[in-house]
Formats: sequence, C-alpha cells, structure tokens
Amino acid sequence: MPSPLVAPITETLRDFGKPRINRAPSPTLAFSVPWLSVMLGSLSPLSLFITSAPLLPPLGLLLLLAWQQQRPGMFPVWAGLPLGLFDDLFSGQPFGSAVLLWSAVMIGLDLLEARLPWRGVALNWLVASGVVTVYLLLAALIAQLEAGAVPLYILAPQVAISILAYPVAAWFVGLLDRFRLIPIRNL
Repeated sequence: MPSPLVAPITETLRDFGKPRINRAPSPTLAFSVPWLSVMLGSLSPLSLFITSAPLLPPLGLLLLLAWQQQRPGMFPVWAGLPLGLFDDLFSGQPFGSAVLLWSAVMIGLDLLEARLPWRGVALNWLVASGVVTVYLLLAALIAQLEAGAVPLYILAPQVAISILAYPVAAWFVGLLDRFRLIPIRNL
C-alpha cells in the first residue's frame, strides 16, 4: 500500500499532459520555443570561451537536429534558410555557409524521416554524429576558401565534443518540449 505522501505525487505525474478543464498548451509557446532555442544555441560563439583551436560544438545545429529527430515536422524543410542565416550572423563563418549547409541538413533529415520513420536513440545519435561531422568538415572547407589552408585535423576535438554533446542537447530538447506543452489557463 503506497504511503499517503506518494499517492498525490503519482496521481499528479499520471495526469501530467492530460487535458483539463480550462487548460490547454499555449500556441505561442508551442510555436516559439523550438525556434528560439535553436537561435539561442546559435549565439554560443558569443560566449567568453577562448581557445586557439575550435572546441565549442555548433549548439544551434545540435538543437536543430535534436528537435527535428524528436519531433519530426516541427520545423518546415525551409527552416534551414532563416536559422542558417541567423547562425551566419554570429558564427564567424563566411556569410551564406550555414544557410547552404543547414538547408542541406534539413532536406537530408526530411528524406531520412521519409525512409526511416521509426528510429531509436542509437540511430538518432549515429545520424546526428554523421551530420555534425560532415557539417564541420564542409564548414571548414568553405572557410578555407576565404581565409587560406588550415589542417583539418584541428577539427578532431570539436567533432568529438560535438558527438558527445548530442545526447545532452537531445535531453535539453526533451525538457523544452515538455515545457512548451504545459497546459496553462485559457481566458
């Protein structure tokens, strides 16, 4: 027999997310939280983390991948263009590189979703690892066209950190997804 203190908590957790009278998720929150989280992730190059080689993962792209894999169809296929444009403003890459690469990522994820609609955590992580690795290599090659030759092995720590950071980004997106669907009072 459960204790009297545990019963209200389990009833509350069991009823979480169920429709209640005069309560529904806010359409504004449900729409804006994914877009704002990716845009805030794209602001990560503004952090006060200074190194001689790139180490910080592309957090905006990781959050976009996590949103697109956990909630397919959340972003339209054309979302790579405005989100990539926003990322280009703050990343330090040549202007237009993230627009091109993020658009290609969104098209690729849309094709993958059509082919493999049921995926697990391991396959999502594998897909995200491949996408982030190819993205970082292509972004470095595009940057080399403008700035000059830099050895690509410098990217190895950033690629490794990005691959290891994806599960944390997916967990964070899960929290944000629960937050955006919290039922609030209807007026």
